[in-house]
Amino acid sequence: MSKTYAGARLRRLREERRLTQAELARQLAISPSYLNQMEHDARPLTVPVLLRLTEAFGVDPGFFSARDTTRLLADLREALADAPASTAVPPAELAELAERLPSVARVLLDLDRRNRALTERIAELAGDRESAPAAGRTPHEEVREFFYRRRNYLHELDAAAERLAGGMGLRRGEVREALAARLADRHGVRLVPDAEQLHRYDPAARVLHYSPRLRPGQQAFRMATQLALLEYGQELSRYAAEDFAAGSPAWAQARIGIANYFAAALVLPYRVFHAAAEEMRYDIERLADHFGVGYETVCHRLSTLQRPGARGVPFSFVRVDRAGNLSKRQSATGFHFSRSGGTCPLWNVYEAFASPGRVQVQVAAMPDGQRYLWTARTVTRYRGGWKEPGKTFAVGLGCEIRHAGRLVYSAGLDLGNASAATPIGMGCKVCERLDCPQRAVPPLGRRLAVDENRTTFVPYPVEP
Repeated sequence: MSKTYAGARLRRLREERRLTQAELARQLAISPSYLNQMEHDARPLTVPVLLRLTEAFGVDPGFFSARDTTRLLADLREALADAPASTAVPPAELAELAERLPSVARVLLDLDRRNRALTERIAELAGDRESAPAAGRTPHEEVREFFYRRRNYLHELDAAAERLAGGMGLRRGEVREALAARLADRHGVRLVPDAEQLHRYDPAARVLHYSPRLRPGQQAFRMATQLALLEYGQELSRYAAEDFAAGSPAWAQARIGIANYFAAALVLPYRVFHAAAEEMRYDIERLADHFGVGYETVCHRLSTLQRPGARGVPFSFVRVDRAGNLSKRQSATGFHFSRSGGTCPLWNVYEAFASPGRVQVQVAAMPDGQRYLWTARTVTRYRGGWKEPGKTFAVGLGCEIRHAGRLVYSAGLDLGNASAATPIGMGCKVCERLDCPQRAVPPLGRRLAVDENRTTFVPYPVEP
């Protein structure tokens, strides 16, 4: 059994309760010197002490468990990647910061984001956008961060959607009709087909226009989103206001994103969907057929199954196009998505475009040794009509290798063989794999080894 060191969390909890070391030591029946050693990680938390702590503070034992700092550490490394060599922070110190002082680490990340946005703004005002190190984040990107920070799970809203589904008596195969009846009976909303757009709600006339080209499951999702805005508008606003100023573009965008979350939780109620996912071993296509919804909808809902006491497999969810533009990314795992460049070309989400409609499976290893099982498949949407443009994306769903045995996609794979995994990274700019022949740009923060008398298989060799 691994030892538990949680000095910083123990000290913070004690200080929040305004207790001295002597007072807490007395409650725990230990000496003040022993408590002092635990707070400075000189001694681990023993099981008896841990049990007394959870009783004294009323916290879950998981509060003191080892943190998964993968994402936080990767964010720190990316934020400091272009720092001068003279001020570079050793990786060991960054890891200690992420583990022992996560709140301080997040403050540093927030300051870095503000600095980049300010630098971009100054460059824009000076008419010199080319000198800006990175573009300021759009409201859409801010909302992605909103869900990312919450590991893509909103407990109160998810539970409220499930209660509503139970109250409405939603049953598989009859969801669309039940939602239409709720909109009509409770809100006087009429449904009108409209081929010009996917959907549009007219609040004055109380008419919900929807495209007849939408599949029944997609129509149900649009209805559920509108129902969320009508019946849970205050709750949506409160959630959005946690991170954004009311009335701001990011706040408005967040309300839509949260309403979409509610819609998915209403159409696919947590316990019913979780039970089906476990029974079918997370077979995405079977789940899509079972509930009458699309492949992408199932992937997105699977990435939200993090309810305490009934957790599903913690997934990361992505959607990319052929050019590598990442239009959706959510994660309940430690998987890190780069914010300063494209994604890794060795990732199997790009193989999916070569075999449309077929699920691709890959065991991938990150530079820190963490391995993931990734599935990827294309989804295509058309407006309809001859020569009208459509859009095709690759949808990826991944989990840590320790959960892979619960997935049907692990059949026949040697999950214990680390050497069989495909080495991928977070994106060429910040990837630590300096010997990767697929690298597209030089790594940030490293000086290139320029030698006119030598060429290498590695496109951007760096100095030691």
